[in-house]
Amino acid sequence: MTSATLAPPLDVKRIAGITLDLDDTLWPIWPTIEYAERMLHQWMEAEAPRTAAMLVTPGVLQELREATAKERSDLAHDLGALRLESIRAALRRAGEDPALAEPAFEVFFAARQKVKLYDDALPALRWLSERYPLVAISNGNADIHRTGVGRWFRTAFSARSFGSGKPQAPIFRAAAASIGLLPRDVLHVGDDAELDVVGALNAGMQAAWLVREERPWAHGMHPHLIVPNLHALCDALGAGVRTAPA
Repeated sequence: MTSATLAPPLDVKRIAGITLDLDDTLWPIWPTIEYAERMLHQWMEAEAPRTAAMLVTPGVLQELREATAKERSDLAHDLGALRLESIRAALRRAGEDPALAEPAFEVFFAARQKVKLYDDALPALRWLSERYPLVAISNGNADIHRTGVGRWFRTAFSARSFGSGKPQAPIFRAAAASIGLLPRDVLHVGDDAELDVVGALNAGMQAAWLVREERPWAHGMHPHLIVPNLHALCDALGAGVRTAPA
């Protein structure tokens, strides 16, 4: 575990609600994305074969994504819309019907919801939801209901639907307000040091950094708690500890 100097001790007695990141907190994201991209490619091979052939050329997909992100900077908060526009651009370049972008994206999006939870996620969600109102906050486009975790959350905030994402403070504050709390009474839990921890701290929340694979802390602001998994988070909250581990 990292030896970062931590923020003031975690005040467990003050926590009245918890916000949770989704990707790489409840499930690993890259296996999910790789599966969704395979499903998309299979669909493309059948429905848009020239586009499918073009996209296997090294560098083409990355080039299209970068060009789309530059041209559609208004969609920076919406990863799904950016992917949709990248698919549309690929279809146009290959000389195929750009209207196929919508059904192609739906194939990707449906497969993207087929997540495999970390072993600690389900027990932790059950334990936490019995004690705190839970709200999901994500910059990704996972749907809490289609991924199968919706029953444990009061609601969810995504950058796509909210209009801005982490680490900006508004989405954190809106999540707290959705359960009738001030940010200071909420603990945010997530794996990304900047998006989750620094973002939550700037919004006035307490923050727990989930570090499944050890890595150094490289920011000026420090989390109130560092945990290697969600079992450890539940242990810390259940024990009512008021000091964070080194």
